[in-house]
Amino acid sequence: MTRIHIARFNIGQVVRHRDDAFRGVIMDVDAGYDGPASDTGDLSADQPFYRVYAMGEDGGFVAYAAEGVLEHDDSRLTRADEKRWFTVDADGHHAPLDMRLH
Repeated sequence: MTRIHIARFNIGQVVRHRDDAFRGVIMDVDAGYDGPASDTGDLSADQPFYRVYAMGEDGGFVAYAAEGVLEHDDSRLTRADEKRWFTVDADGHHAPLDMRLH
């Protein structure tokens, strides 16, 4: 039987890693991990995985993270972060400056 997963996070939503490894914005979502099982470690590959544009001290980077390690971040990005890294639509969703919002 095929399992259907509903993604908990939306494209353009601000999230953070549960271990505070990074804070960023969802750019894309996959229904599950399709790579080698050894790459996911203790995490189940049978959950949504997200491409997250993470903001770091030295610049931005793209992280690929399982839904189980992400949490909603209800704090707002600073105006400086928004201007430095993102375009923002009328609903408050963010996209990296060099990418369009979906």
